[in-house]
Amino acid sequence: MKIFLFFILLSTLLVGKDLDQLKLEQIAKVGGVVWGIDFVDEKRMIFTIKEGKVGLLDLESKEITYLKNIPKDIFANGQGGLMDVAISPRFEKSKEIYFTYSKKISNKGATTLAIAKFDGEDLKEWRDLLITDSYSNNRVHFGSRIAFGDKEDIYFGIGDRGTRESAQDLFSHQGKILRLNLDGTTPEDNPFFNSKNGIKKEIYSFGHRNPQGLFFDSKRDILFSNEHGPRGGDEINIIKEGKNYGWPIVSLGNEYHNNKKIGVDSKVGMEDAIKVYIPSIAPSSLIIYQGDRYKELSGSAISSALRGSHINIIKLDKKINPLKEIRILRDLDERFRVLKEGGDGYIYVGTDSGIIGRLIE
Repeated sequence: MKIFLFFILLSTLLVGKDLDQLKLEQIAKVGGVVWGIDFVDEKRMIFTIKEGKVGLLDLESKEITYLKNIPKDIFANGQGGLMDVAISPRFEKSKEIYFTYSKKISNKGATTLAIAKFDGEDLKEWRDLLITDSYSNNRVHFGSRIAFGDKEDIYFGIGDRGTRESAQDLFSHQGKILRLNLDGTTPEDNPFFNSKNGIKKEIYSFGHRNPQGLFFDSKRDILFSNEHGPRGGDEINIIKEGKNYGWPIVSLGNEYHNNKKIGVDSKVGMEDAIKVYIPSIAPSSLIIYQGDRYKELSGSAISSALRGSHINIIKLDKKINPLKEIRILRDLDERFRVLKEGGDGYIYVGTDSGIIGRLIE
């Protein structure tokens, strides 16, 4: 991979003088893994707990209400469960909220995109928009973040479900980033929409191992993703229509069982990452900071990290090349699961230990 090897982390970590002063202000503590967060309005946050709950947090009173009408067929095993939550771009009128979760079907899990309406106090009319063909007994690599584009469209990622070759198989949803219309139908301008013989028309990009961060940068008109590599080789990618991101043919990671190199560094016809982490940080969500609360973060790619227990900041230049890497909050020993920028410009955080908080100076 001709991946800007200069920027691969080997041993030296860069710490921003000002950014290292950021602290985590705890707002609430819940029981379970806080997997996804978004904002119903300026005062209320909606969040998912991986084990199968949806909560509503009043950011002023700190009071939490758990919503009803959550499906009972959640495959909450291993890395699966109730995953991301995202407020519809049409929420003001539609009151619709999107979710991804691993759906239990015959004791197997399948990553699923669902939608429900919020009536001000509870969820109603929950329905599945796409049950992907990622059925497996494996308890790994479900994905799955949600991002909205600028064409009334929605993206979400699915991992290879532990079956590597599926990431290159266009007849499978596994190891892909999918794109749908907001109503769950398939956009006619998807790259494989007119393909024949059973190729999945929902596919937007392929060759992914386990994408768990997804962010559409409307200022740059770029879809960013981060994903888990194996032992080493976590990536940040710029996602392009119809492109192949290489897994498992291309990788800078190694096998878990014998540390043997997986694949080749780069291959013609496959996209290179803009950033690779060696060793792995286990990235779990991704934002491109758009606000002005922390001016030094403007335009930076920020990932939550499960391994190494930190928030990872990548400064980008105007050509989207990484300039330097910064790691903050390493002293807290938390597995940071999700990041979200609020309307107030604060970066809000959810952790595997159940903390919901925000970054303050």
